[in-house]
Amino acid sequence: MSADEQIIACPICDTMYRVDGSTAAETTACIRCGHRMTYGKREAIVQVVGLALTSTILMGLSMFLPFLNLSEGTRTNSASLVDVVSGFAEGVMVPLAFAVLGFILVLPLTRFLLLIFALGPVVAARPALPGAALALRWAIALKPWAMAEVFMIGVAVALVKLAGLATIGIGPAFWVLAAVVLFSAYQETFMCRHTLWTELTAAQR
Repeated sequence: MSADEQIIACPICDTMYRVDGSTAAETTACIRCGHRMTYGKREAIVQVVGLALTSTILMGLSMFLPFLNLSEGTRTNSASLVDVVSGFAEGVMVPLAFAVLGFILVLPLTRFLLLIFALGPVVAARPALPGAALALRWAIALKPWAMAEVFMIGVAVALVKLAGLATIGIGPAFWVLAAVVLFSAYQETFMCRHTLWTELTAAQR
């Protein structure tokens, strides 16, 4: 196998393929199950960067917009994600506050910014920035640790538990964060590592 060739596997049926650098610029599919293997530079990278930029903006909004509204009698309280985190920041609950802040807000936002930093210049047909390869490597490595979707499931369970204690209203930040989760899932369908690495390597030359 030459230096320009790589072995990739279909994530659905595990069929192995030997591909070269030119494959990243084409749209290919697995011959066994039909799953999209590579998307081509324009479609894959533009979609990844565009969705990362959209998610970054939405994450910024979700941090300060009202997330939940709790009403009991004549009293109504609104809480943003920042309020939720700060509410745990006392005593033995401080580690939980840092965990929520890191896994729900900081890591997902960091991952989006790393993708924009690494691949944004490639989309603009400019040379890659210094450190772009390291940024992309970290963005891929952080994927399992960005747990906004787990947080949303936890919130849904909590809403069911609290429904009998108070009147709960869902704020705009809840729907914004839900949109981020959906955009992130959609973004993963374009995360063809072979395409991204091949085009980033070419942009560094």
